[in-house]
Amino acid sequence: MVDDVIRETRRERRRGHTGEAGSGSSRQPNYRSLKNPFLPQPVFSDDRVVAIHDTALRVLEELGIKVLLPEARAIYAKAGALVDEDSQMVRIGRDIVAAALASAPKSIPALAGDRSRDLTLELGSMTFLAGAGAPNVTDLERGRRPGTLAAFEELTKLIQHFDVLHMLCPCIEPQDVDNRLRHYAVNRAQLTLSDKFPFVFARGTPQVEDGFEMIRLARGLSEDEFRAGAYCYTIINTNSPRQLDIPMAQGIIDFARAGQVLVITPFCLAGAMAPITVAGALTLQHAEALAGLALAQIVRPGAPVLYGSFSSNVDMKSGAPAFGTPEHVKATLGAGQLARFIGLPWRSGAGSAANISDAQAAHESQFALWGSVLAGATVCIHAAGWLEGGLSVSFEKLITDIEAVQSIAELCAATPGDDDAIGFEAIAEVQPGGHFFSAGHTMTRYRTAFYEPLVADWSNFGNWTQSGSKSATERATGIWKRVLADFQPPASAAATSGILDEFTARRTEQGGAAPVS
Repeated sequence: MVDDVIRETRRERRRGHTGEAGSGSSRQPNYRSLKNPFLPQPVFSDDRVVAIHDTALRVLEELGIKVLLPEARAIYAKAGALVDEDSQMVRIGRDIVAAALASAPKSIPALAGDRSRDLTLELGSMTFLAGAGAPNVTDLERGRRPGTLAAFEELTKLIQHFDVLHMLCPCIEPQDVDNRLRHYAVNRAQLTLSDKFPFVFARGTPQVEDGFEMIRLARGLSEDEFRAGAYCYTIINTNSPRQLDIPMAQGIIDFARAGQVLVITPFCLAGAMAPITVAGALTLQHAEALAGLALAQIVRPGAPVLYGSFSSNVDMKSGAPAFGTPEHVKATLGAGQLARFIGLPWRSGAGSAANISDAQAAHESQFALWGSVLAGATVCIHAAGWLEGGLSVSFEKLITDIEAVQSIAELCAATPGDDDAIGFEAIAEVQPGGHFFSAGHTMTRYRTAFYEPLVADWSNFGNWTQSGSKSATERATGIWKRVLADFQPPASAAATSGILDEFTARRTEQGGAAPVS
């Protein structure tokens, strides 16, 4: 009996670390809707949080922000901001910011292609995304290479497969597709391969409107129905320090008008694009985020907006970005305090500056990931796969990072503490010096009691050696290859290909839509 249990446990572990966790097992963890179980950790005292907020308001009032889009400057001016057209500087009063914070929603229903994948973006919820925005892709078999549409589609399939990655994202840039047509290919891949909440690039109104139309077609929505709910999101990055460029300002206007989710995220690297201190970088970040948030709320009070934070430091020897550093974690914790102070859902960022999927990459990503969790981030972008400070996404690192993210997701589940779980009868059943392998308490639970690893190998040295002495990164290759080989898109998503192809063909014949810069 004991030997049977041990052998079965070993078989299930082998299934787990080859990427087939759950096959042949009744364990079915639910990673689709996570609530953060940890108390948010502060890095500043409450009075310093108030001081940072007040100083950010002073930055907006006295120094202002440069806004390159004339339409955006006109919108700010209509709301009472002071605009200097010659310098393009906009000074935003704290009354404008206060009104924006009052109208911004505290909870955002995000509607996916399948209702079981809908999300509620609010303080206390926890949502993870893969690494995004990279120009390159890498894996052990094919090496580092520029991003292609085929690689984008493969990464989208992997994201769809793992429930702990809750939203789609622009993992890599498909550089083999003309930039006038690229958004059609990216949107088609998302909508036909996945039923998760999709991303739409903010690269000018024509491309944005194309993206919205493709979602309406795929979801069977009228324009009014689309504008009445949040069916997609975009990332808005300010050009730190204190500048909002044309496509980003236009993106805020376009998404706000359509009622779609804006994640307004300054990218403040302390010592480079922001003051070298954590408090100083957060002050600048806060000012820029509030400026973007105000524009969205002026355009449409109640527009769904996430406060964004992605502040870290640089290597002062080279100027290269660094992630997963103590300063990155502190900045994330401080951003969480500021987000809670203004009461809005918010995004953070994980990631790594390592060049390959190695110990440095794992260390940096997990520190950044834990910073996001302990800061109470609503959305954590770059939680899996991000390398080189965002210059590449790694297939293997995506898998090894998912192991870490799934482990955090497991901590969200309630831990039973009822009398049966406490197990007095089990303790009484086993005599001193005995074992619990064959105890009734164990036998009724052993298939579902513990997390089944995705890539970790718990075998002893001898068995590991006989299996090829593979590292976690090497084992990850087999996992992503099996997932891709077995992948089947959701039927509802695959069924949209015809209508999306018709739209794409028509718009391609019309010349597509060039990105705005």
